[in-house]
Amino acid sequence: MKIPIHISEDSREPIYHQVEMQIKTMIASGQLKPGSSLPSIRALASELGCSVITTRRAYQNLEASGFIKTAQGKGTFVREMETTMKEETKHKVVQEGLEKAIEQGMQVGISEQELHSIFRDIMVKKFKNGG
Repeated sequence: MKIPIHISEDSREPIYHQVEMQIKTMIASGQLKPGSSLPSIRALASELGCSVITTRRAYQNLEASGFIKTAQGKGTFVREMETTMKEETKHKVVQEGLEKAIEQGMQVGISEQELHSIFRDIMVKKFKNGG
């Protein structure tokens, strides 16, 4: 199974974290359903052009936090998630994205008022156009 993960070499976030967060997002949003099989660690590493160690770390973190389960000899699968865990994950993903955007704005010297204005404009545009 091929899953749509996009790695940014320019990001300050480690690749394993990028992989982990994107899989969490797909699970929380329902794009990856409970019971869905995930690519093997080696297959995902090959697909992404990164090391097996990187994908193993992402999978280990996902398993430790209850998003996936590995069945020896069978593969890796998406676990059933409680609604509260899904909601918490959605909020965390959005919060991290907004924090990055704010940091970028601050780095280029945009004021708090300008950030609010940009945020409002994007919200109006996105919700008016349906995404």
